Amino acid sequence: MIFSKSITEIAKSPTTIFALLGVLLLIFAILKIRKIKFTTQKITLIGISIALATVLQLITILKLPQGGSVTAGSMVPIVLISLFYGPEVGFLTGFLLGIINFVMNPFALHPVQVLFDYPLPFMAIGIVGYFKSRNTKGILLGVVLAMLARFSCHFISGVVFFGSYAPKGTSVYLYSLLYNGSYMSVETIVTCVIIGLLPIKRLSKLAIRDDLVNPL
Repeated sequence: MIFSKSITEIAKSPTTIFALLGVLLLIFAILKIRKIKFTTQKITLIGISIALATVLQLITILKLPQGGSVTAGSMVPIVLISLFYGPEVGFLTGFLLGIINFVMNPFALHPVQVLFDYPLPFMAIGIVGYFKSRNTKGILLGVVLAMLARFSCHFISGVVFFGSYAPKGTSVYLYSLLYNGSYMSVETIVTCVIIGLLPIKRLSKLAIRDDLVNPL
């Protein structure tokens, strides 16, 4: 009876539900990240990817008032390292980029909002690592799915925490969909175009050629 009542109370609170979801996603990512066998080159490329992504984020094509922007392909370095080393390294690199973003441009309304606007959406880019053995079309599909996962995080944050910004009479779901979709759709296209033009297989071979050494 008490357990059933507790479940009912949790179900009535979207913040609690998404907090549990966020924690579960973090635990999943951490379990994956623990499997990484670090080498000097791998650590170096993670650092370079984060630095490049941070710089590219500063080059904005469009910046929205409540956060979110179209950049000069800032997700490309995270996509590349995910394709080179797999999703685990992509999750780690995205997580670190999200933390750096929060340190540089903090916008905190609630701990759960921070979780869904900073570490989780950038960790989601690591999903493309599951498509690293595919051809170009398969890789681009992975990019779209990864960016869709990132969009989902921002969408959840928008619905739960930014609903007050919605125009009067507008559904918070529609508002979050249009707001986050407006920049994420363009960001996805930019990322896909750049990835489609790059010689991924050749770059991957170069990246891992000198990485076949004993882990640190």
